[in-house]
Amino acid sequence: MECFGSRQQYHTRLPPEFIVANALTISTSSVRDEWGSYDLQTPEGLKVEVKSAVYIQTWYQSSLSKISFRVPKTRTYDPNTNQLDVDAKRQADVYVFAVLAHQDKITIDPLNVDQWEFYVLPSATLDARTRSQYAITLPTLRRLSGGPVTYAKLRTEVMRAADSRT
Repeated sequence: MECFGSRQQYHTRLPPEFIVANALTISTSSVRDEWGSYDLQTPEGLKVEVKSAVYIQTWYQSSLSKISFRVPKTRTYDPNTNQLDVDAKRQADVYVFAVLAHQDKITIDPLNVDQWEFYVLPSATLDARTRSQYAITLPTLRRLSGGPVTYAKLRTEVMRAADSRT
């Protein structure tokens, strides 16, 4: 894997998680649990899943990529027993969808928070959808979330989404 700032590697899971963790005041000093059932946990105990996508790729494209996100229900893995939970469900309380919206290959910088758009949904909103429980498109995400939020407002929006669960 290339380093975060490399323009050759526009999109990996780690830069968006790193950016979201920083916005949510989550320490990034510990090692990420690759087998964890969600990506991040806030100091308040809120479980957060980060999904990310980009418009441009490192390879040749005749047009920009269409943005959509996989959001299936999952079964939690227990490394102590090597077993999966019986029931599939959304493991996180809130989902953050991060879109690297910058569309110029020359100036793209995945660590520049101004080049990202963030959309926030409580898991219950995904659970309530009747059309698809497996994936969500950007137009649907925009409609359900009320639109993108900036990096500076991401923590506030995640906390608001968490409060709407109750």
